[in-house]
Amino acid sequence: MSPTPRRGLGLIAVATLALAGCGQSAANDDGGSGDAGTLVFASIPSEESTSLQEAFQPVIDMLEQETGKQIEFQQATDYAAIIEGQRAGKIDIAQYGAFSYVLARNSGVETTAVASQVEEKGGEPGYQSYGIVNAASPVRDLAGFQGKKTCFVDPGSTSGYLYPTAGLINEGIDPESGITPVMAGGHDASVLAVASGQCEVGFAMDSMVDTQLIQKGQLKQGDVRTVWRSEVIAGPPIAVSDELDPALRGKIARAIQEKANVDYLRSNGFCGEDCVVGDDVWGFAKVDDGFFDGVRRVCDITKDEQCTTS
Repeated sequence: MSPTPRRGLGLIAVATLALAGCGQSAANDDGGSGDAGTLVFASIPSEESTSLQEAFQPVIDMLEQETGKQIEFQQATDYAAIIEGQRAGKIDIAQYGAFSYVLARNSGVETTAVASQVEEKGGEPGYQSYGIVNAASPVRDLAGFQGKKTCFVDPGSTSGYLYPTAGLINEGIDPESGITPVMAGGHDASVLAVASGQCEVGFAMDSMVDTQLIQKGQLKQGDVRTVWRSEVIAGPPIAVSDELDPALRGKIARAIQEKANVDYLRSNGFCGEDCVVGDDVWGFAKVDDGFFDGVRRVCDITKDEQCTTS
């Protein structure tokens, strides 16, 4: 974990792309980033993980069948790497956080969201940010975060930074000087830092607190308490480069919207009974760029300089 940089330093400006094997962009006939017939799909893990490609493999296999292209998966180091990778034409398909997607669009990256993550079949493509404290903490609400060592996730995280920042501002707390901000580097790391006392308070996405860490045995029910919940946040989107051939873009979009889910992947032999997609979710649902206007509204509240980077 490391202290947060000043917001004005610019998440995007300081980013370096750390994606193995991308090399220089070599546009093929379809506008793809890789060698002829190859598309690059990139994502970052919501927690410390070495199995993200394994989790996305059924989706990758399905996309290869649907498009006739080889899909090269790249696990990025952070949201900024995804943004810079798409800007440089090295990434064709990317899973963003909602905030990092808005940052990408605001900074001129030519990419468009086609679907957002859905936790359960029939569910809405949205989730919440939680403000959490150690079970023994006297803090009962967000106002109690004043002066505390506070864990965030990443400067480009929607539920781990942007919405929490807006929540603090609404409580009259300056998110830079009114607390001691720390970047934990992952949703799991933020929760576990609060549980262990490394941070007095912190923020993370709802499922990391409610289910994921508990199911993995890394957190016990009651180790942390949730004292604040954000409004519903647009779910993490998959965005496809606008530079791809329109017919190919449409084929990818339809495949993700209709077939990148546990039911389809399981019934068509892409995975078994224990099938999960990406960050342990059911799949994806169709959205468009307007779905992320709520994030843009929160940007207006926070005045975060990243929101207006161009």
